[in-house]
Amino acid sequence: MKFNKEQLHNLLPHRDPMLLINDVELIQNGEDILSIAHYTVRGDEFFLQGHFPNNPVVPGVILCEMMTQACCVFFIGKETNVDTYLTTLDSVKFKNPVRPGDTIQLRAKFIKTNRIFTFASAEALVRDKLVARCELSFALVPKA
Repeated sequence: MKFNKEQLHNLLPHRDPMLLINDVELIQNGEDILSIAHYTVRGDEFFLQGHFPNNPVVPGVILCEMMTQACCVFFIGKETNVDTYLTTLDSVKFKNPVRPGDTIQLRAKFIKTNRIFTFASAEALVRDKLVARCELSFALVPKA
């Protein structure tokens, strides 16, 4: 299943300027569930203002948010009476800077579900070069 940014507005709770993926594809291959998302850094984003003058670099926390959003498609079509919360980011590594004009490919892999928790791994690449990676967990909490 492929989703463009307009469709993502109907599927995810994120809104501009915090919707940080332009498109995503959900792929199920046997037991494996993967998502591949993209974001092209324009250069005028709020997170580049002041980070850093004359040398803009996408902040690591924004790369983490992008990888997290790439995982959010794992919850499309799941129970609707829950809120999904990021609970952990583990083994976060930043390998290379991301700059305006770069298109980031975000790859996420579903690992397992254990009661209310879902576990995944993700990586961000620019021109097939690893720029960041992490392991994540989410809690699906019933709405109040």
